[in-house]
Amino acid sequence: MTESNETRERPTRAYVIHPDLGNSRTRRSPDLALEEAVALAYALPAIEVAGAEVAKLRKPDAGMLFSKGKREEIGQHLKAAADGEGAELVLIDGPVTPVQQRNLEKEWGVKILDRTGLILEIFADRAHTREGVLQVELAALAYQRTRLVRAWTHLERQRGGLGFVGGPGETQIEADRRAIDEQVIRLRRHLERVVKTRELHRRARAKVPYPIVALVGYTNAGKSTLFNRLTGAEVVAKDQLFATLDPTMRQLTLPGGRRVILSDTVGFISDLPHELVAAFRATLEEVLAADLILHVRDISHPETEEQAGDVGEILDSLGVEEDVPLIEVWNKIDALSPEIRDALRRTDARTEGVQAISALSGEGLDDLTAAIDARLAEALDEPREETRLHLALEDGRRRAWLHQQGIVLSEGIDEQGVSLVVRWTARQKAMFEAI
Repeated sequence: MTESNETRERPTRAYVIHPDLGNSRTRRSPDLALEEAVALAYALPAIEVAGAEVAKLRKPDAGMLFSKGKREEIGQHLKAAADGEGAELVLIDGPVTPVQQRNLEKEWGVKILDRTGLILEIFADRAHTREGVLQVELAALAYQRTRLVRAWTHLERQRGGLGFVGGPGETQIEADRRAIDEQVIRLRRHLERVVKTRELHRRARAKVPYPIVALVGYTNAGKSTLFNRLTGAEVVAKDQLFATLDPTMRQLTLPGGRRVILSDTVGFISDLPHELVAAFRATLEEVLAADLILHVRDISHPETEEQAGDVGEILDSLGVEEDVPLIEVWNKIDALSPEIRDALRRTDARTEGVQAISALSGEGLDDLTAAIDARLAEALDEPREETRLHLALEDGRRRAWLHQQGIVLSEGIDEQGVSLVVRWTARQKAMFEAI
């Protein structure tokens, strides 16, 4: 009995392959792409990575993806994986057609899962809210419909067998396709009701004039850590891809007293399956409704620019307007050397719309919240007036505050001290006078 339990609880040994086509995903390093694929595999507790490799391909084989020589080479690696115990699952970091999947499974004698399938498995494991579960199920159905594997026979038990028995001459594929289509219709109806509830909540919030600030970014960029640091919430924040899926919203009071709604959203990733983008559109509508977007970047990652490009593409596909104010939050500066960190902070001070921070240590968060306040004031068209101020040379604190707010139009030094021309709101003026 004990041995049976241990066998059942043992994780599945997986072998990760990143197909390097040379002309695809050219922005990414193959080695870093493989590293991300391995991290995706580790995101599932049921998987143990037994080996990984980059497989160079001149041209994908239509029926087998890999050439005969490469298949034989990988087959040997699969047998040798996990100290000779062999791999039971192959994770291919890219798209695999149903034909390729069936042929490779037959040749290697293992289960094949492509990048989309793996991400769907992770989402299914992490979704907790009713909406999240429905969205993942809908995305999985859209993905599986083209594959029509035998696993869909369990749907018959869920529906008690009604409507799944085909008439004379009906093939199993036709019955499976009809089963999936009926499931899709049912899920969409459920999801529509959930979306209507979310819309009611959104309308209720609209009656309370709190601006919405949405956190977006590549998965594992530190959005949830930043969210927790700013709001005091306890959202799960791990050094793991897709540690959180379900959106979370909390009220945040900025230093100037303005109250906002801060929204933490699902992390993005390169080649995010279009099924998931479509299914999670309802959740990501919070981004579309945002008054300000915080694009959180892991500035310590070697491909931070490429990750930022992936996030930008997904925001464009969602229909986020270009005129929505956006602040780039360069996170994880604590992982950089002191010299690079200081250089980034200086760049941050010179570059509009950029804030360098560490959500983990809290460094730079005061400047970030001040920038959020200033950008919202600008975006919401609060009345502003120009004022000339005179500060003593030693009054560096209030002078620094004015610059942090981004409201200084000009500055000069004379015998009297520092002369500044500022353009500020009544609220900023009151904050300045309280310093």
